[in-house]
Amino acid sequence: MNWLLPAAMLWALCIDRLWGEPPTWAHPVVAMGRYLGLFKQRLCALPPASAFVAGALAWLLGAALVVALAWGLEHWIWQQLRPWSGPGPFAIAVLVLGALLKPLLAWRMLREEVAQVEQALTRSLADGQQQLARLVSRDTTVLSAVEVRETAIETLAENLNDSVIAPLFWFAIAGLPGAALYRFANTADAMWGYRGRWEWAGKWAARADDALSWVPARLTGLALILDRPGQWRQLLPRLWREAARTTSPNGGWPMGAMALRLDRRLSKPGHYCLNDAGAAVRAGDSDQAERLASRALVVLTWMIAVLAAALRGPLW
Repeated sequence: MNWLLPAAMLWALCIDRLWGEPPTWAHPVVAMGRYLGLFKQRLCALPPASAFVAGALAWLLGAALVVALAWGLEHWIWQQLRPWSGPGPFAIAVLVLGALLKPLLAWRMLREEVAQVEQALTRSLADGQQQLARLVSRDTTVLSAVEVRETAIETLAENLNDSVIAPLFWFAIAGLPGAALYRFANTADAMWGYRGRWEWAGKWAARADDALSWVPARLTGLALILDRPGQWRQLLPRLWREAARTTSPNGGWPMGAMALRLDRRLSKPGHYCLNDAGAAVRAGDSDQAERLASRALVVLTWMIAVLAAALRGPLW
């Protein structure tokens, strides 16, 4: 077993906890967003069939660039350290690879943004709505205080997968190129994967993100109910049913699991209602949701670390 990738994963999470996000000018996800933004007006102006083809080609080109850059950086690390042996080169590789992985995941920022929604609600509903608008694309001005809290918890659960677990999972499978590809796909889905004017231009991006998120989303949902082993027989069938209530093939797994664990109702008006027999969300539930998500992250990080050690052969 090779423990380089697991050690890099843990170092990346330590960097995230200690220092948070890198500056905008050095953030690879920001660069991905800028690339995707270059095509925004052009794609939406095309007829459906052309928009689909152009969107797919633009996505494939961006994905190829991201993977090539990530592979080049990882390959350069191995080439520089291959002639050496001992703990020194291993430690250097862990530090460098973990630093490169860190911008592809964002747990501290997610926790802080969700916590700030609750803090803003203590001042006024308008402040809570405004803070929530930093996290979601929907119109937050029409949401009640309960709906603001519901949406914040849903965002925490869904992005536990999208922003942390899935990048770590693909890092374990395919190293830095795998994590970079997933982050590009998730960013493209966030920017292009809407219906309406993006129905055709963003279809490829949406389906690619669905495919890459399929396994991690289910692992995230299962991990959220893992610490209740005595209730597995009850919670697992219920989780399966709740996950099917959303149009997303993946988002319902972490959100449904969170609704069941909190025993709260989580909904998006006009779209879905998860655990509709649960009580309404109230103040303090965001803190409990963060604790549940943190425990699930610890469990899954160790599971994925073992997977990475088992799958990846000698790297030098």
